[in-house]
Amino acid sequence: MMRVGLYPGTFDPITLGHMDIIRRATALVDKLVIGVAINRDKGPLFSLEERVAMIEAECADLTAQTGAEIAVHPFENLLIDCARDVGASLIVRGLRAVADFEYEFQMVGMNRAMTDEVETVFLMAEARHQAIASKLVKEIARLDGDVSKFVSPSVRDALSTRLRG
Repeated sequence: MMRVGLYPGTFDPITLGHMDIIRRATALVDKLVIGVAINRDKGPLFSLEERVAMIEAECADLTAQTGAEIAVHPFENLLIDCARDVGASLIVRGLRAVADFEYEFQMVGMNRAMTDEVETVFLMAEARHQAIASKLVKEIARLDGDVSKFVSPSVRDALSTRLRG
């Protein structure tokens, strides 16, 4: 049976920290679905279509290098329902700091109350990527800072175009 994992997030924009988690998660599953949350309340900088296209472009090299099966799936429903929709038995969550754990711990408890058929695993990004947060990357880019340590060149260019365009 194929083991499918779901890595959800808003990915606004996708960062090197996200890519590190994606790369490592592909070793745990046969197929990794990247769930792109449609969260109108967050007011994303990039449209859903732009975020999906960025993720697909960023993951193309990884797929070519590793042969990993990666799919991108937008969702607006409950995370646990999205997991069911894509056939995932595993939810992958990235942790940056202890503060993330408290929120994630609550989420796991709620998801487990809804179903015990889906497990959640936590991955920590490599130390050099642990502090990266999309929100902070956007703030640095808005203030003309260099984000090249946090995102790929193509994402950096997309940020620059969006904020200066």
